[in-house]
Amino acid sequence: MAVAKAVGEQVPVVILSVSESESDLLDAVAAGALGYLVKSTEPDELRRQLWKAAKGEPVYSPSLAALVLVEFRRLKKADVDGESLTEREREVLQLVARGHTYKEIGEELFIAEKTVENHTRNILKKLHLNRKNELIRYALDHGLD
Repeated sequence: MAVAKAVGEQVPVVILSVSESESDLLDAVAAGALGYLVKSTEPDELRRQLWKAAKGEPVYSPSLAALVLVEFRRLKKADVDGESLTEREREVLQLVARGHTYKEIGEELFIAEKTVENHTRNILKKLHLNRKNELIRYALDHGLD
């Protein structure tokens, strides 16, 4: 992924992998890869896909393309819902993204630790996220850190 991150904006990068893991695919795309193909791709198809990528077209193994669409829709919905965060929720999100504990956030914002937990739970719900690490990634991706 480091190569995709380093050169993905200058040249098209296609990851060729044995993994069909959703997280590996999404990590590759987030790092800047233009495509992600599994190693079981037939040679002729691989050649066609690489030519497409060379022309700037995104390429994905058919079994993984649906995952990209689902994630895109989820992120789009999260972007819209992200606008509905209250000012306090944005403050909490920023502090969570910076690695502060709930106790530290409570002390900084002069609110109870339990209130910080409630804000975090509400933020996760509004952004359609499930885990704190997804929340941190969202904040980083959207410049809220």
